[in-house]
Amino acid sequence: MRRAVLMLALTGMLPASGSAHAQTYDPSYPVCMQIYGPVGYFDCRYGSLAQCRYLAVGRSASCVVNPYFSKKKPTPSRRERTAADTG
Repeated sequence: MRRAVLMLALTGMLPASGSAHAQTYDPSYPVCMQIYGPVGYFDCRYGSLAQCRYLAVGRSASCVVNPYFSKKKPTPSRRERTAADTG
C-alpha cells in the first residue's frame, strides 16, 4: 500500500515538473536575429543592428539587442594578475 501511494505521488509530479529550456541568447555578440516560423530561434552572431538588418531582408525575422551581452570585460582575478606580473 505504501509503495502504491508513493508511485502515485511520483507519477503526479512528473507533468508538474515541465520541460527545461536552454538559454536562447549567445552572450558573445551584442545583436541577435529572431527568426520566426514553425521552429523559431535566435541567431546571435551579429556585431551591429545594421549588419543584422541587412542580412534579415527578405526573411521572416527581426533584429533585437542581446540582453545577455556584457559590454564590460571581466577583470582578471588576483591570481591571474600576480602570475602576469611575475611571468
